[in-house]
Order: sequence, then structure tokens, then C-alpha cells
Amino acid sequence: MTNKNNMICDLETGVCGVSGEEEMEMIDLNQPKKSIEVYYVTDPICSHCWALEPVLRRFTEQYGDYFNFHTVMGGLLEKWGDGPVDPANGISGPADVAGHWREVGEYSRMPIDGALMIDNPVQSSYPPSRVFKVIQKNHNDEKAYEYLRRAREALFAFNQNIAEPSVMIEIVNKLGLDGKAIVKEAEQPLGQQLLNEDFALARSLGVRGFPTIVVINEENKGIKIVGSRPFEYYVEGLKQVLNREELQPKQQPSLSTLLKKEKLLFSKEIEVMYNVNKSDIHSFIEQELTPNSYEVKELLGEAYFKTTQE
Repeated sequence: MTNKNNMICDLETGVCGVSGEEEMEMIDLNQPKKSIEVYYVTDPICSHCWALEPVLRRFTEQYGDYFNFHTVMGGLLEKWGDGPVDPANGISGPADVAGHWREVGEYSRMPIDGALMIDNPVQSSYPPSRVFKVIQKNHNDEKAYEYLRRAREALFAFNQNIAEPSVMIEIVNKLGLDGKAIVKEAEQPLGQQLLNEDFALARSLGVRGFPTIVVINEENKGIKIVGSRPFEYYVEGLKQVLNREELQPKQQPSLSTLLKKEKLLFSKEIEVMYNVNKSDIHSFIEQELTPNSYEVKELLGEAYFKTTQE
């Protein structure tokens, strides 16, 4: 009969607990070396990039120990011209965008209102892209990415024109930074210079559409995944570039930790992160969060959850 009492101490081996281990063995507690570079080429007004948010967050949370992550601005819209901007999607002007955005929002369940593009359209994606680059230069990638997330929430979900200086200043201020100073710096030649560097990088990666994820190894070989794809695509792509059959994902953060970090999460984002069915989302939330730590709201038929804790 096996003794399952882990408190039993073996006089011969000098072990209290589970016996049968080697007396001396090599161990490695280092994190895996980040030999892979992942480039996420995107744009603040890219609707399919907004749709990708749930998958991309889980991918970076669980597999980020394997790669260095770089966000690259792609330059989706410099300005509206006289001719078609995106003939493949039937987009000639701002009004055409509204319907396309709504379709993307309904399909992805990352809600997009789109009415802004009729009433007060974004004239260029360059201003918020330049602000992203200035924050990245003056602060860090994490703060710049947080700005990008807040800008997308403002645009897609809450119909704010994120190319207007007043809107950009407000978003940056809410990050605890000096919005007026950063937006002013982004309007200087340096802002466009930083953006042009990203455009050049995107071209060197062979990127022509957004979102595009490029995964590259130390030999400068890799894969390019174009468009908003399921979670498994990115995991499989990483396996191919690493030439490994299995990877060890990190445990997802607790929902309370994630919501405190992100401030706002849509139902789809929680479903993807934790493999929860839409029908079970409210019971999952009640199980994971304390009653006074969050509030529930709805937008275009989709629930979203905001933290009440700072």
C-alpha cells in the first residue's frame, strides 16, 4: 500500500514529501529565450484590427514568453481623395465605411456603431498614429498600446473622432500623461518621421493589408498571417517558426486581474480568453468577480464590463 502522506520523512534519503526523485539533477528555471520577433502591423481605424483584439490579447498573454512583440503603424488612410480608397470593399468615401464597419462589428461581436463616419468622419488615420509613435518614443510600448486600445474604443464603440486634437488629448490625459504636450509634439515633423519609419518597416515585411502578423525567427525566416484569424492560426504559426510540435502556454490571468488592467472588456473578449460560451458569460462573471468590483453595460446588443476599481 502506497503511503500518500506527503509529510512523511524518509530517513535514508533525507526527504520530507514525495520520494523517488533523483538525489541530484539539473534544473532550468529560466524563461525561454525570446528568439522570435512578432510584428503586428495595424492602424487605429482598422475595423478588422478591432475584431482581432480578443484573439491577439490571448495570444500575447499565453505565448508572449516566446517572442518580442512589436506594434507597427501601417498608414491605412492618409486622406480622402476623389477616387475609390478601397475598391475591393466598395469604399469611395467616409459614408461607405459606416456600413462596412457595422458588418465587421456584427460578424466579430466586437461592436462598431459606425455612425460617426456619416456625421463627423475621420479624415485621416495619421494623427492618432503619430500620437502612438510619440508615446512609444517618450514612454514605452505598453503605454502606447494602451493608448491604441483606448482610441479604438473611443472610435468604434463610442463614436468619437480620434483624429481630432481635443479627443486625442482627452484619451492621452486619461492615461496619466500630458495629452496637450504629446499631441503637440506629434504634430511636429518628428511625429511624421517616426511614422514614416514604421511605414518603411511595414513595406520591408511585405505587408499590404491590415491586420497582418509577421512571425520571424533568428534566421529572418518566418510566416505572414493576413487578416483577423482564429486563435489557433497564430499558435500554429508560432509552432512552425519555432519548429516545435508543442508549446507551453502560460495560464491565463484571473479575470479580476485582467479587467483591472484593461479597464473595459467586451463579452467576446472574455469568452475568447477563457473559453466561455456566450450563454454562460454572466454566470462566469459572477463567479470570477466580486459584486462591487465591476459594472455591466450593453452596446449594440453586446455586453461589456467595466472595472470600478482603480
